[in-house]
Amino acid sequence: MARMKTTSGNAALWPMKPAHALLWQGVVVACALTVLIWFGHNAASHLARRSMELDFSFLWRPAGFAMPFQITTFKPTDSYAMALVAAFSNTLLVSALGVVTATILGLALGVMRLSNSWLMRNASGALVELVRNTPQLLQIVFWYVGVLQLLPQARQSLSLGGLFHLNIRGLFVPYPLAGDWTTILALLLALSLVLVPLLRRFLPMRRRGTRWLWLVPAVLLVVLVESLSGWSVPALKGFNFAGGMVMPPELVALWAGLSLYSAAFIAEIVRGSVEGVAKGQREAAYSLGLRPWPTLRLVVLPQALRVMIPQMTNQYLNLIKSSSLGAAIAYPEIVQIFAGTVLNQSGRAIEVMVILMGVFLSVNLLASAGLARLNARFALKER
Repeated sequence: MARMKTTSGNAALWPMKPAHALLWQGVVVACALTVLIWFGHNAASHLARRSMELDFSFLWRPAGFAMPFQITTFKPTDSYAMALVAAFSNTLLVSALGVVTATILGLALGVMRLSNSWLMRNASGALVELVRNTPQLLQIVFWYVGVLQLLPQARQSLSLGGLFHLNIRGLFVPYPLAGDWTTILALLLALSLVLVPLLRRFLPMRRRGTRWLWLVPAVLLVVLVESLSGWSVPALKGFNFAGGMVMPPELVALWAGLSLYSAAFIAEIVRGSVEGVAKGQREAAYSLGLRPWPTLRLVVLPQALRVMIPQMTNQYLNLIKSSSLGAAIAYPEIVQIFAGTVLNQSGRAIEVMVILMGVFLSVNLLASAGLARLNARFALKER
């Protein structure tokens, strides 16, 4: 009979792991380490046979190429390391845009699938099935070739409120003009958003006593907004727009493809999670006089979130990894730049692949940890 131990302050008894279970876990870990060591030795022997060694010093050499689109400042005279930063920023940009858009579209489509309206229910269902059952790469190429390449020229742009303009050259949007301290303030704001949750978790004080720490990023955000010296609004001058920021067709196509594809799966997650809430919850809300929309928003969706978040985490991680499909339409994301241009110029295949795997692994682990914390916050608390 397995030995039992009693936890302090709790009457529950937990069985201790038997020795043979620990032994098998040790065997599995040893086998995994053996395989990793074998792969490392195999790679090292092949490099030695070619009179090569694992060397990451190439990152500090001049890149010698220009990047067609970037949200950072990158010049051909900069190093490969700066090219990595610029390409990684482009990957983060399309991933963040995709996550936000896919969530909004997915929630809307999921709610439409539960509508009493025959037209809304079947139209959303047809869209979801169409998107889910066609390849994602095909959809991205379709948006790029079949939609964006058919848009009008700059003078016949599709405009919204005189601020946003869409044409064959891309999407032109207003852009904030940075002040002298904008970059430093933005870095401090990002750092505070990482450090504040860690400090609240590990400080010996009670969490209620550390809520004031959130004032730090709030103040930094206000100062950052005040440091902006205005907005640059795109305006038509001659045959093209001047001012603002242009999102090239490659970015728009990748953004649309990733967002719509992920939204179709999120819609099914929303529909299944809402239908999983007990019918009595709706009946109780109706008995209190709530109408269908307040019932969905205040009663059903908060309970469905507990089921939705773990499944939506997988969709967000898949979206981040699928941003590498931008290489098919020449969007300068990290795979297209590093596994393409940098690899061809430097010849450092193993080093480049190690860097790419490390970058995607780090981003996905951080995103997974953040979403796991959010899931723990919404999960049911049992006694």
